[in-house]
Amino acid sequence: MLEETLSWRESYKPEELRWADVAEEGETGKVYRADFFDKKGRSVLVLVPANQNTSSCEGQLKHLVYLMENALLNLPPDQEQMVWLIDFTGWSFSTAVPVKTTREVVYILQNHYPERLGNAILYNPPRVFGAFWKVVKHFLDSKTRQKVMFVNPNNPESLNLMEELFDMDNLSMAFGGKRMEVYDHEKNGRQMLEDDTRAAAYWELTNGEY
Repeated sequence: MLEETLSWRESYKPEELRWADVAEEGETGKVYRADFFDKKGRSVLVLVPANQNTSSCEGQLKHLVYLMENALLNLPPDQEQMVWLIDFTGWSFSTAVPVKTTREVVYILQNHYPERLGNAILYNPPRVFGAFWKVVKHFLDSKTRQKVMFVNPNNPESLNLMEELFDMDNLSMAFGGKRMEVYDHEKNGRQMLEDDTRAAAYWELTNGEY
């Protein structure tokens, strides 16, 4: 797996992706890095599938890979994992990422970022999502499946899970938190540009060693 990942990184060059390459994909806030960590100090990627704004599989993958690299860049020194917080409010088959793209995302995550995912929290999935999940879950290995958590905002036990993982003052009201948050593309872009500068310096300092 290591040799395959090294080969992938050599050809895909994720460390060379910059905000300018993926900014269009991020305009609606369909995926972005949150400005807080969970209680374990893990970076948080927020995904809102209903905000899908493009049809390019390649563009969507580059955007996600860019943000995974960004999430890892921003990890505290004692942490190695990230959390995916996925808001399925408004999700439908018309806005769903194609199964082919989803399969490619899973492949990249499991094979080239192994053990980097701490948890994937599927928040408020509609009943119709069950049909999609029956297909997608077969792409996941057993370790990854165990990291997937379904959260129903009407279920007290689910809300307890969110409180165990997150400071509710940081968490958006969309996820049952106390924070009124609206995605600001310009503000996020400024942060990504700053991170791009840090990423370039990091890769230069480490001579390309991940």
